[in-house]
Amino acid sequence: MPLLWESKYWSVVRPDAIYVWESDKVKRKLHWYYMVMNNELPAKFMIAKKVAVDVNLKDLSEEELWDLHDSVRKYFLKLLDKARNGKLKLKDVKEMESPKLSFLDVKIEIVKRIVRKCELCEWRCRVNREHQKGVCRLNLDSYVTTYFLHLGEEAPLVPSGTIFYGSCNFRCVFCQNYDISQVNPYSGVKVGPEELASIQEYLRFEGARNINHVGGEPTPNLHNIIASLKYLNINVPQLWNSNMYLSVKALKLLLDLIDIWLPDFKYGNNKCALRLSAIRNYYDVISRNMKIICANRDPIIIRHLVLPNHLECCTKPILSWIASNCRNALVNIMDQYRPEFWVVKYPHRYRDIARRPKIDEMMEAYSYAEKLGIDYKEVSR
Repeated sequence: MPLLWESKYWSVVRPDAIYVWESDKVKRKLHWYYMVMNNELPAKFMIAKKVAVDVNLKDLSEEELWDLHDSVRKYFLKLLDKARNGKLKLKDVKEMESPKLSFLDVKIEIVKRIVRKCELCEWRCRVNREHQKGVCRLNLDSYVTTYFLHLGEEAPLVPSGTIFYGSCNFRCVFCQNYDISQVNPYSGVKVGPEELASIQEYLRFEGARNINHVGGEPTPNLHNIIASLKYLNINVPQLWNSNMYLSVKALKLLLDLIDIWLPDFKYGNNKCALRLSAIRNYYDVISRNMKIICANRDPIIIRHLVLPNHLECCTKPILSWIASNCRNALVNIMDQYRPEFWVVKYPHRYRDIARRPKIDEMMEAYSYAEKLGIDYKEVSR
């Protein structure tokens, strides 16, 4: 099958999606993603499906499942290391025997247990989502509001097979997707794991470079997303496009399945996050999760949306943190902020962000990134 992103059509619509790969820096930092995208190496979930487990998972407690997970993961990491070094190709993984139960099945069973006393995100509302809704306003059902080949993402990701999930665990007053995240999170089509797998296969065959789980917010849908990989039978990089307010447990499950990360880093302190997104301990949680991902040697493009009047309290602290803790990241310093949702309705309450960022604010952000040696030009638009 020809790769559609190599066609003349894509080179006209987003020429930067082609020539971005001429950068040695981009190829080096996104090497794993690049190789999986081009079907030379297996996506992580395909390796996880080949690691055998010989035990009845239903008989184990959650604690015992985690012990099994950590034990089996050692073999998974050996295979992953071989793949990263080019010694385990996609064709090799396809030829491996598929066990009745795998490392992926262990993750599926664990996340089922977690949502019965939900702590997928750091709200840790601990409700049984089989019978009631969490802070995210979801029970076990997932709602896909739309899915398509997205041309507006960062150049290395285009065209991105984007799946938008309804609902969110944040309450951002300036949310640009407020219609699906807060106002009507159930406006989409209800899907389960098999339907999600079919959507992913469709997007890949249409020419998607990756499967982009976004929203809203994908985290409350983690149980269905992980389970969908059991039914997904084609190779495609999994991309996590998230506010990153995940619990350590949720992140631990994802680390072995996500091939490239696209996290938001919104605020450089907890105070701004509480006022503008109604989230507690934001900076502590996000910086913790980012550090774990960066230590995992995964490809990562960090997004930071520059807010007007927030250079000193948010933009500069975030860029400083990235420079000190995540040198392997590409950083999209975004100028797309515009007043939306509650900010438009009550601008007097949010005077600091009731306008778009000025050119001099953006130039100061770019200059600060340059000073810190952050790689941003390749993915910032």
